[in-house]
Amino acid sequence: MNKSVQIISVAFITLVLSLSAFASTSIDVKKSSVEWLGKKVTGEHSGSLDLINGVVTIEKGEIKSGRFVLDMTSIKVLDIKDEKWNKKLEKHLKDDDFFGVNYYPKAVFEFNVAAPLENVKEGEPNYHFKGDLTLKGITHALEFDAFVELNKTRARASGQIIVDRTKYNLRYKSNKFFDGLGDKAIYDEFFITFSVQTRKISEAPNTENPSK
Repeated sequence: MNKSVQIISVAFITLVLSLSAFASTSIDVKKSSVEWLGKKVTGEHSGSLDLINGVVTIEKGEIKSGRFVLDMTSIKVLDIKDEKWNKKLEKHLKDDDFFGVNYYPKAVFEFNVAAPLENVKEGEPNYHFKGDLTLKGITHALEFDAFVELNKTRARASGQIIVDRTKYNLRYKSNKFFDGLGDKAIYDEFFITFSVQTRKISEAPNTENPSK
């Protein structure tokens, strides 16, 4: 084997090892789900959101970073069975005094810190994530724990995120900004429950654009 062939061989082996230690793969949106829950003094409402796309980077068997884009125009109400009242709340959530989806049709969560947790029991959250949530054009830091499953072909994660809506100028019926609301007040924190999984790492390269 001459010197040039040796150099090419070493370069190829280095590339293969690099790819095996570092992989970026897209989220399988059809096998993922995002649900929301909002509470008020007199009760609560719940529904769903669509995930437009997402990508996760895995390095040496650990999650390192990721980016998820939510379709805020897809907000659905699931707990109200009466069609008239269901659509009324859905429209209200999309209006400017809530999520203003005509102006802000997407929300983005991006993280660059994903730390495995130690000494956790089976089935309990085993990762701690730190990132930024952009909602209504406003970005704030956000962190939470989640349960992650990793194998050679894909990654799965599930958990719940607590969001203080007032940080994103969602002030409607918040006791922080309005006096005398009484039992008409809506609590500032709402909850996002998610279950996401990647496509198989061995599948075709990611062709989705997570920036959309």
